[in-house]
Amino acid sequence: MIFITAKFRIRPEHADRWPEISREFTLATRAEPGCLWFDWSRSLDDPTEYVLVEAFRDDEAGGAHVRSEHFATATATLPTYLAETPRIVNVTVPQSDWSELGEMAVPESE
Repeated sequence: MIFITAKFRIRPEHADRWPEISREFTLATRAEPGCLWFDWSRSLDDPTEYVLVEAFRDDEAGGAHVRSEHFATATATLPTYLAETPRIVNVTVPQSDWSELGEMAVPESE
């Protein structure tokens, strides 16, 4: 799968509204057949920073995403709300879902 994490620093006057501003793009991306997940979180340390964690089934699904109409719309409209260019980590990993964090395994109840 293609695993992507991106940090978006939003202009302070738009930060509280970012979930609403990015909603159409988020919903359209989540509806793509090759999208495994597309989840936003807000930083605990910086209220203007949102972190996007997304994954696509494979290169074909990732390519379909960047060629989509909603991606083109997002790249044309969302930057006006940003304080800086987003930073990204994009890797291909040999798995298709989340793995368990063994170091914090929750004991089974009896």
